[in-house]
Amino acid sequence: MSTIQSERAIPTETVTESDAPPIFVDLDGTLLRSDMLWESFASALRLAPLRLLHALGSLPLGRGKAAFKEAVAALGPVDAQTLPYREKLVTWIRERRREGRRIVLATAADRSFAQAIAAHLGIFDAVLASDGERNLKGKEKLAAIRESVGDAPFDYCGNGAEDVPIFAAARTAIVVAASARVMARAQASGNADLRFCATGTGRIRNWLRALRPYQWAKNLLVLVPLFTSFHYDDAGAVGAAVMAVVAMSLAASAGYLVNDLLDMQADRLHPRKRLRPFAAGEIGVSHGFFGAAALVVLALLIAASISFGLAGWVLTYLCATIAYSFFIKRLPVFDVVTLAGLYTLRIAAGGSAVGVEVSFWLFAFSIFVFLSLALVKRCGELVLARERGEQTGAGRGYKIEDLGTLQPLGVAASCASVLVLALYVRLPEVSDRYASPEMLWGALVALLIWLARLWIDTGRGQMHDDPLVHALRDPTSRWLVAAIGVSFFLAVAIGR
Repeated sequence: MSTIQSERAIPTETVTESDAPPIFVDLDGTLLRSDMLWESFASALRLAPLRLLHALGSLPLGRGKAAFKEAVAALGPVDAQTLPYREKLVTWIRERRREGRRIVLATAADRSFAQAIAAHLGIFDAVLASDGERNLKGKEKLAAIRESVGDAPFDYCGNGAEDVPIFAAARTAIVVAASARVMARAQASGNADLRFCATGTGRIRNWLRALRPYQWAKNLLVLVPLFTSFHYDDAGAVGAAVMAVVAMSLAASAGYLVNDLLDMQADRLHPRKRLRPFAAGEIGVSHGFFGAAALVVLALLIAASISFGLAGWVLTYLCATIAYSFFIKRLPVFDVVTLAGLYTLRIAAGGSAVGVEVSFWLFAFSIFVFLSLALVKRCGELVLARERGEQTGAGRGYKIEDLGTLQPLGVAASCASVLVLALYVRLPEVSDRYASPEMLWGALVALLIWLARLWIDTGRGQMHDDPLVHALRDPTSRWLVAAIGVSFFLAVAIGR
């Protein structure tokens, strides 16, 4: 079926008659703050990764990009109702249609998406779109428009370099959120309308939000073996540990990017997560994938410059993070155990960077305390979901009634971590490692109070963030965490 044959009327509101030329509206980057091919790619990557790889592998031997778009669209459904539309442009189009203008959605996106979006918005009279045989981009789109209107004048809304030939052919080129280069080329035709081309702001801020540098505080765990082995006076060990922190931070940000890309549709239904840069269309989906790949390469190169052992731990962390994002996060209990393991893995990476063996006691303490923190995070999400009247946590494998099991499990893990620390303090060799080991009891008491307060805040619905981020923002938590650190410092320093 050709693209022109696939053009069909879309039921919309009643309009008045007008002799003004029709308006053809581009979709990707113009009507949307996103790109439907990459949206469906991310959806397919989450829902059917193996079938997506097969579609990618068959692309060179297939019927071309239009066929690929059709295949990806079938694998990765996207909810038209939650997409990040440019509301000012939608309002303007709606007003033009009320004046009697004929409005046509003309896009290189697959026809299934174009028709779903047109039906949702109710502002289009017809649709021109790629159909598995013809990729309606650039000159192909212009040819399709000419087939639709003949030599009659038309207006066109677009944003990309591929739209420049259409801008030149249009009566009015309505340029939307385009780069400076595209704006200049559109203006050269003398018919450009730049009302929707306000200069973008906040790009760096959006990337910082996506990379979540505040979460890098977690990677200070990499330094734990440096201090517990008393190698902090070794400049080489300190340098290696710091570089390990950098490598793990870059790897963590890559994981956050992938996680947010896979979760875009679920995030758009969440009252707070819908504002994340990818869900809101503030950063392109393709940019997110390429950015994640660049961060992975950089993290591995930095780690390998310290040791291949550290590179192995970073690679293990990346694989575990990706597995978590794809499917583990939806498996009850497996998800929180994986999160606890990712925290503990940071400590193992730190030991590899410094070249020391991490003790059984440190591993045991880490597993229990971080399992408790992971359960705090999950319970906090369920408590908030319960307050919103929902029955499950978005994108998770838990139900609200699971709180009765998860909260006692989390409290038990907290108590187990305190018990492990208490048993460690009583070990004979601790007296040989610390000048005043009795000062460690102060850390034990502060830890017990801090964990108890976290669970109280969680039960009250006040755990809106990751528990470690909550600890950085909550004054009482900061004092308690500081008390833990001071206790360890005094245990080392007093008496020496």
